[in-house]
Order: sequence, then C-alpha cells, then structure tokens
Amino acid sequence: MGDGVTDIVPGDFVILNWRAVCGRCRACRRGRPWYCFDTHNAASPMTLQDGTPLSAALGIGAFADKTLVHAGQCTKVDPTAPPEVVGLLGCGVMAGLGAAINTGGVTRGDTVAVIGCGGVGDAAIAGAELAGARTIIAVDVDDLKLLWATELGATHTINTGGMDTDAVVAEMQRLTDGFGADVVIDAVGRPETWKQAFYGRDLAGTVVLVGVPAPDYRLELPLIDVFGRGGSLKSSWYGDCLPSRDFPMLVDLYQQGRLPLEKFVSERIGIDDVEAAFAKMHEGSVLRSVVMFDGAGR
Repeated sequence: MGDGVTDIVPGDFVILNWRAVCGRCRACRRGRPWYCFDTHNAASPMTLQDGTPLSAALGIGAFADKTLVHAGQCTKVDPTAPPEVVGLLGCGVMAGLGAAINTGGVTRGDTVAVIGCGGVGDAAIAGAELAGARTIIAVDVDDLKLLWATELGATHTINTGGMDTDAVVAEMQRLTDGFGADVVIDAVGRPETWKQAFYGRDLAGTVVLVGVPAPDYRLELPLIDVFGRGGSLKSSWYGDCLPSRDFPMLVDLYQQGRLPLEKFVSERIGIDDVEAAFAKMHEGSVLRSVVMFDGAGR
C-alpha cells in the first residue's frame, strides 16, 4: 500500500475498475461522479524488475498476477463471492448492465431491444430483465449468441443475417405491438446497427450506444427524423457506473441468485491459454474466458 491509502488494507477482496473518480472535477461537483471528467490511475508507473516501463491496459493491466493501481480503482465487495465470476463486473459486464439500468433507465414494464449479443450485449439483456422489462429482444447474426441471450433473459430473438435495416426495424416493431422498443441498446457500434436502433425505438424512446465505434465510422441521418422522433440519443461510458455504488450492489444480487453472472464465464483458463482464448473470442464461441492464477485471487 502506498502513502495516503486509507480505504483499503492488505487482504481486502476487491474488484478493479478503470475509471477512478476524482471527486473534484465539474461533473463530480455537480453530483454526477459517474461522468467524472478527470478519472485517474496509479501515479507511479508500472515496471518490470529490471526497470523496463510498462503501459498498463486501461490503467489496470492484464494477464499478470500483480498490478499497480490507484486506490480509487479498488472497490471492496463480499469476499465470499467467486472472483472469476464477480471480477467480470470490472469491465464489459458492468458496461452492459449499466447501459440498460443506468444510461437507458430501463424500468418495469418497458420494452427493450439489444443489438449485438456478445458479453456486453448479453449483460444489457440481463440488466433489462433485472429492471423488470416485459419484452426483451435480442438482435444478432449468430444463432449461438441468440441462444445465450435467451438464457440471460431475452424473450424474443431476431437473426438479422441477410436483413436490411427496414426489415430489422419492422421485426422489432412487430414484437412491440407495432410501436418499437422503449429502449434500444446498440452493443455493436456500427452506423447500420445504430440506425436500426434509432428507427427501431418507439416515438420518444431512447437509444443507447455502448458498442465502441471505429474512428472512421460516419453517420448520415435526416435531421428532421431526429427532431420528429424525439426521445433521447445517449452514449454509455462504462455503463455510467459508480463502482463504489454499483459493484457491491450487483455482487449482492448475484449472491442472492437474482443476477446470473456465472453464465458469462464460458471457460476458466490458465495464463498459457490466452492466445487460444483470443481466437475463440474472435470466432464468437465464448462470452468470457477467465484467466485463473494459483490461489484464485484469495
């Protein structure tokens, strides 16, 4: 532990996050710390034993049994929870859950569509079910992913292989009494999927973009449609989460059997299996491969 660390002690069971809230920026001062504009990481750089500097991915690092982080990146949670399961809240699963619950504001009785049913999209589906949505539509081109989505709470599925935007939108409307969904979450981040989300929502509905677009993607849309359809067009940053608030709550819900986080763990692997796990990820044959070290983090 470095100087000035007071909230955690050696032996605490924590989930790491990559956006340590500063508490001082204009977003934090306005009571919106989940938008913190000055998040920070460890002040000291990570190095190998010989002094070689390391660039830690997202300020956390990966594929190592030790890392150096800011104290604010550590959130204490129930120590009886399995680390390989609840650790997934540190990134993609929280992004999806938060996109539905925090950014999208899904609540009981809502209709929801999620485009892209990988780890983030399926987490959005689980979040929508947790929030009480009555209809949850999973949209993807892969039947296996649609099966996973059903297991995590989707009530309907659309395989969009060979379908254009108009056909996808028509099917989303058919499954929502002809209106479109109250909240549509784009977990892909391509112009065509965002347009499906935009036109596939109900009037005054909400679009949430949580899939990260490539820098060269461009979107062309009639401005009158933006005005005429109303509602909200939002981007979700890390599920607009506040780790100190959301991580313990979600771990408790998992422990109570109300949030099936274990379904996101497709396999447990060793450090030597990382490259093969990346290949499986690109193939779409896993939701999450979790690297296990001796002691499992205990």
